[in-house]
Amino acid sequence: MDKKTTLTYFCFFCMLAFSCMDKAGNTASKNDSEAQPNKMEKSINPVVYFEIPVTDIDRAIKFYHAVFGFQFDKEIIDHNEMALFPFRDESSGISGALAKGEIYKPTKDGVLIYFNTGSIDETLKKAQQNGAEILYPKTSNGELGFVAEFEDSEGNRIALHEPVK
Repeated sequence: MDKKTTLTYFCFFCMLAFSCMDKAGNTASKNDSEAQPNKMEKSINPVVYFEIPVTDIDRAIKFYHAVFGFQFDKEIIDHNEMALFPFRDESSGISGALAKGEIYKPTKDGVLIYFNTGSIDETLKKAQQNGAEILYPKTSNGELGFVAEFEDSEGNRIALHEPVK
C-alpha cells in the first residue's frame, strides 16, 4: 500500500477512533453514563477528510488542475476511483479526493466545501473558462475576507474563500 492510500485509510480510522473516545482518550462504552458521544475535545478539528463526487474522474481532474493547479494521485479504494488532492503533513487544513463510484452522486444541494484562494476573481475567471457556472458572486464576509461559489465540471456546488490581505 502506498503513502496516499495509507493516508486515506488513516483518516477514516482516525474519524472512527475519535468518535469512540472520551476527553481522556479512553474508549467510551454506550452504557457509560458520563460519556458524551457528540462532544469532542476542543483542541481537535472535527473534519479530517472530504470526497467530492464525480461522474467523469478525468474531466474532474482536468477541471480542478486548470482552476487551482492541483496535481492528483489516482487510486482505487474499495472499488471506487479516487483522485487524491495534494496533502502535506507540515501544512494546516485537511485534504480529500475526487471520488467516482456507484455511491457518489454530484449535487449542488449537499455539503459545501470551501477552497482557499489568493484571488477569488482569478479563480472564478479560470473556473468560467473551464465551463463553470458562477452560483454566488464574490461577496464580502466582513473581516474574514471574501467568499464565492461556482458549479464544477461535475455539477457540484464549490465555494471559495479569500482571506483579508
